[in-house]
Amino acid sequence: MGDYFKSEDLAKFGSIGTHAPKAAEDFFRYYGNVTGTDGALTKREKALIALAVAHSEKCAYCIDAYTTACLETGSNPAQMMEAVHVAAVMKAGITLVHSVQMQNKLDQLVL
Repeated sequence: MGDYFKSEDLAKFGSIGTHAPKAAEDFFRYYGNVTGTDGALTKREKALIALAVAHSEKCAYCIDAYTTACLETGSNPAQMMEAVHVAAVMKAGITLVHSVQMQNKLDQLVL
């Protein structure tokens, strides 16, 4: 069957509005407003956040796109990898903090 992920499919992202043009238009406007300009965060900082989220969410397309975006906005590979590590440690912490709920239940059940 071949690979499911194909880098060249990124170029087709603009066609998501084929069957829902208004929704796609709204999405792309929002996306552009959030990521396309400097605000309280620079485009570079936003690209690093997006790269970290892409890894956390395991989106190969986003990893591909935001690896490029990070380089284009001035990030270096060390900064990019650090952002990925922040995402990884957050994911681990989020998993572990929920063990408090387990412990609370254990406290009820194992007296």
